[in-house]
Amino acid sequence: MEGFDDPGVFFSDNFGVEENESQDQVNLQAVKKKFKEFIRQFHSGNFNYKYRDALKRNYNLGHYWVEINIEDLSSFDEVLAEKLYKKPTEHLPILEEAAKELADELTAPRPEGEEKVEDVQVLLSSDSHAANLRELKSETVSRLIKIPGIVISASGIKAKATKISIQCRSCRNIIPNLPVRPGLEGYVMPRKCNTEQAGRPKCPLDPYFIIPDKCKCIDYQVLKLQEAPESIPQGEMPRHLSVYCERVLCERAAPGSRVTVLGIYSIKKIAKVGRENRDKGSVGVRSSYLRAVGLTAEEGVTGGLRPFTADEEEQFRRLAAAPDVYERIAKSIAPSVFGAVDMKKAIATLLFGGSRKRLPDGLTRRGDINILLLGDPGTAKSQLLKFVEKVAPIGVYTSGKGSSAAGLTASVIRDPGSRNFVMEGGAMVLADGGVVCIDEFDKMREDDRVAIHEAMEQQTISIAKFDKMREDDRVAIHEAMEQQTISIAKVFRTSYKFA
Repeated sequence: MEGFDDPGVFFSDNFGVEENESQDQVNLQAVKKKFKEFIRQFHSGNFNYKYRDALKRNYNLGHYWVEINIEDLSSFDEVLAEKLYKKPTEHLPILEEAAKELADELTAPRPEGEEKVEDVQVLLSSDSHAANLRELKSETVSRLIKIPGIVISASGIKAKATKISIQCRSCRNIIPNLPVRPGLEGYVMPRKCNTEQAGRPKCPLDPYFIIPDKCKCIDYQVLKLQEAPESIPQGEMPRHLSVYCERVLCERAAPGSRVTVLGIYSIKKIAKVGRENRDKGSVGVRSSYLRAVGLTAEEGVTGGLRPFTADEEEQFRRLAAAPDVYERIAKSIAPSVFGAVDMKKAIATLLFGGSRKRLPDGLTRRGDINILLLGDPGTAKSQLLKFVEKVAPIGVYTSGKGSSAAGLTASVIRDPGSRNFVMEGGAMVLADGGVVCIDEFDKMREDDRVAIHEAMEQQTISIAKFDKMREDDRVAIHEAMEQQTISIAKVFRTSYKFA
C-alpha cells in the first residue's frame, strides 16, 4: 500500500466516461452537455426562456422539432457555434440528441402509452448574409451555407431509412440497427457473412437482405433550386442545385416560390452511366447537393424586400395625397426614354395592379392588368420592358422568338432518380405575383401563344396534350367517351423459323 498518500492526484471533469472510450467520445459528451445547457438556460429579457419553452410547447402539441438561431448560440458560446458552423455533420446529431434528452426531462411524467421519447429535429436559422450559388467551391463542402433561390420543381414524398436490420439468407443471422448516413447517401451492404458455425458450409457472396419491418424510416423530398434572376450575370444561364429536405421540412415550398435555404453543402456519388453501366473515368468524382437544415419561404410579392421605415411610410402618404401623383409616377418610369407618356401611364397601372374580386357564386375576377405594346422598330419598346423587369420586385424577361409553350407555362419531365413525372415551372410560374415581360410577342408560334392565354385571363395553368395527339390515339378514346368502356387488343409479333 505504499504511495497511497501521494499528493499527485489526477482529475477529470468528464464524469461518467469509461476508460476505454476515446478522446473524441469524451469531447462529444462535453459538447452535448453544452448544447443542453444552451437550450435550458438561454433567455432574453424578462427571463424569457426562448428555446426551452418552445421545445416543451412543440413536444406537447406533437410537433417534434425546435428552431435554433445560430447567432443566439454564438452569443451563448462562440466556440460551440464555430464548431457547429465548420463541422455540422458531426455536431448536428449531437444537438438533436441533446434536445431529445431535454424534452424527456421537460415533459416527464408523460401519459400512459406515450412513455416513448420521440426524436426531435433541430432546425437552424441564421441572420448572416446569403451566399451566391456561383460562389460554392470545393472548400465549402461539409459546411453550413445559406443560399436564396427559386424552387422550379419538387419531387414527391419518399421514405428513407435511418436504421436498418439485415438478415443472411443462408444462416438467418440478423444484424439489427445499422445506422444509415444522412442525406442522399445509402448503405453499402456487406459482401460476406461473418457468422461461422462448426459443420456448416460458408455462406455465399451477397447473402444479406433488408428486413422492412425492422427499419426506421423518415420522410424526405428533393427540391430543384434555381438561382435568383437578379444574381445571374449578363449572358449566363441560370444554375441549379438539388436540395434534400427531410421530416418537417417536406412540402414547405411549392414550385415557383422564392426560398432561402440554410443547409450543409454535401456531395454524393454520381450514378453509373454509359454502356454496360460502366464509367471508368468517374472514379472519385462527386456531384454536389444541399442537405437543408432550415428553409424559409418568402410569402407575397414583397417577401424579398426590406420592411419600410416610419419615415418612408410618411413619404408614401404625402405622395398619395399629392394631386399630380399619377403624372409623377408615370414620369418616373424609364426617365431616360423621352415622351411616350401614355405608354408609361399604362405601365404604371400594370405595376400597381388592380384589386382581385371574388363573386358570390365563387368565380374570381382578376385584378391584374395585361399590356400589349405595338409600334415601329426603334421606339423603345424593349427598353420599357427591361425597365419593368428591373423595377418590379419579381420580374422575368424572355423573348418570344426563342420561347416555347413549356418554357413559358410549365413542363412535365421525368425525374432521373425515381423515374416518375414531375412538374417544372416555366417563366410565368417563376414570376408568380410579379411581372412577365415577353419581347417579340408577334414572333411566337401560334401554338405557343395560345398556351399563355389561360394564364393571362384565368390566372391558372392547365397542361393537356390532347391537341398534340396523333389521329390514331385520338380515335382510341372515342369509345370511352361514348360507350363508357375500354377495349384493349394487342397482337404480339413473333418470328418463326422453318426447317
